[in-house]
Amino acid sequence: MRTASHSPQFEALLHEHRGIILKVAAVYASMSMELDEMKLAWQALDRRLMQQQVFHLQLYRDSRMDHVRRRLRPLAWGLVLQLPLGIVLMLWGISFWSSHGDDVGSMISGIAMQVFGTLGVIFPARTLVMVWGIDYAAPVLEIQRRIADLRAWRVKVEAPVFAVLGSVIWIPALLMLAQYAGDRAGVTVWGHVRPGFVVWLVLSTAVSLAVVGLAYVVLRRLGLLRWLANLAAGKAVQRAESELDAMIRFERENG
Repeated sequence: MRTASHSPQFEALLHEHRGIILKVAAVYASMSMELDEMKLAWQALDRRLMQQQVFHLQLYRDSRMDHVRRRLRPLAWGLVLQLPLGIVLMLWGISFWSSHGDDVGSMISGIAMQVFGTLGVIFPARTLVMVWGIDYAAPVLEIQRRIADLRAWRVKVEAPVFAVLGSVIWIPALLMLAQYAGDRAGVTVWGHVRPGFVVWLVLSTAVSLAVVGLAYVVLRRLGLLRWLANLAAGKAVQRAESELDAMIRFERENG
């Protein structure tokens, strides 16, 4: 009953102050619209900032990837230059043993040179495939994995094989050159060797291999195996790894 008694008075007050009430309502509506507009503006600004950040990150990534590609370029050039040398040694070995088929010792020397030359073609070709197979548009971690595989191949396979074979390949090369001189005189080296020649041959091989093994042991004792691994991997691989590490740090800090 209280509400009914005040209803006419309340309606009269509403009618009397209708203009003020409408103004207040308009102000509140305007403030609500402004808040919505500000919220939308902030959201648009946030999206724009995110787009700019993604754009700048992509520019930085493209720049770094171009640096990685350039760092590996000297390695690729060096490998391309190694291929003709391997082919020459391989053909030399084939030519030598095929023209000295009646001399077992000469054939062994020629075949050894052919094997060394063949590896001198296969190994650089394999490394070239690994370098050229890097997709610089791939995720950074994938590129890092491929370069890690490249390092492992060079350090654990390529370097040890050529260190061992390279230390003894001079022996068949020397015998081949000696046989060329024997060909001019119409004699074979193995047919006119002195009794101590075989002993010299064995000792030369053993000493060459021992030097390689001793060098490895000394470097390990001195704590220089990391330096040796970097030397085997090459400056190009190390610089490419540094570029990728810098990129990963940047993305973590700005991701």
